[in-house]
Amino acid sequence: MRLALSDIEELYFIAPIINVPSILKHGLLSHNMTRQLKIRHVSVASQDVQARRSNKTIPGGRKLHDYANIYLNARNPMLYVLLNQQKELCVLRIDKRVLQLRNAIVSDRNAARDWAKFEPAPDGLEMIDKEEVFAVSWNHADPFEKDRLKGVMCAEVLVPDKVESKYIIGAYVSSQEAYDTLKNLCPDLDVRINRTLFFQ
Repeated sequence: MRLALSDIEELYFIAPIINVPSILKHGLLSHNMTRQLKIRHVSVASQDVQARRSNKTIPGGRKLHDYANIYLNARNPMLYVLLNQQKELCVLRIDKRVLQLRNAIVSDRNAARDWAKFEPAPDGLEMIDKEEVFAVSWNHADPFEKDRLKGVMCAEVLVPDKVESKYIIGAYVSSQEAYDTLKNLCPDLDVRINRTLFFQ
């Protein structure tokens, strides 16, 4: 079944808790805009993946690093890789209205992947299989199919330059400890413990 706008409740961005006050102040910035404004953030991104993203150009001419990137499904392989850091992480909840923003783009899998397809949002959602992107697991007996599913579950919404902080509607954390840390930094943010999201 193809994914539709009505299937989306919210979108997601995985962030170190320590970065959230800056994100709420400046918005969710693209990699290049973060560097341009000289904003210091802790990064949890893979250096290899970032190297691939830095060299990738999106149809229309802009670099992938010129876009703020948001996940359709936060319970994905990226978050799984970071589980040993979950006490320091949160998943920011992003209003799905960003899909209506001018020049927003949908990628049918992780945008760094070689075979990723890109289409304007929100119509680009139709490229994605609903059951695959929101699957409980990416495990598969066929290693090639497993790798493909890992990519699909990391499908992205790409927004040029930045997502304004008004679209950040809350955050999920993995534990009471993480909750206390984030609420201490951002007392007005709607923070919720969601252990299932963090594979608990």
